[in-house]
Amino acid sequence: MSQSASSGPATSRILDVALAGTGGPREGVPPYGTRVFVPAHPRLPQSGPPIVDFELLAHTGGSAVPVAFTTLKLLVDALGDAQPWIAVALGAYAEAMRDAGLPSVRLDPAVDAAARGWRPQDLIDTYGGEEQG
Repeated sequence: MSQSASSGPATSRILDVALAGTGGPREGVPPYGTRVFVPAHPRLPQSGPPIVDFELLAHTGGSAVPVAFTTLKLLVDALGDAQPWIAVALGAYAEAMRDAGLPSVRLDPAVDAAARGWRPQDLIDTYGGEEQG
């Protein structure tokens, strides 16, 4: 998020765009703090801060795009129940993707069944087994 030159609170650049000249949020643009579910791989290293690798999906235009789903059911329906994910605020996620030079986030995209890449065995192979309770 960006912060103005004054000592005021942090503001969102994405909200500036969504609200510009409209007198309020644009139709179809969820509020900044809306929780979304994103295909990702969170890791907790032995030292240092957590690391999250976000998955991008192939787009018909050929480039990879960031995606987010408004419900966990939509993510599972699109990518399968073995898909690793995290929940994040849509605005912060969209800003991070933009700051990384990526295309706009696709919200609740239709996903080709071939995009389902994760199987339960892949999770065990990649992350070393099931979680211990």
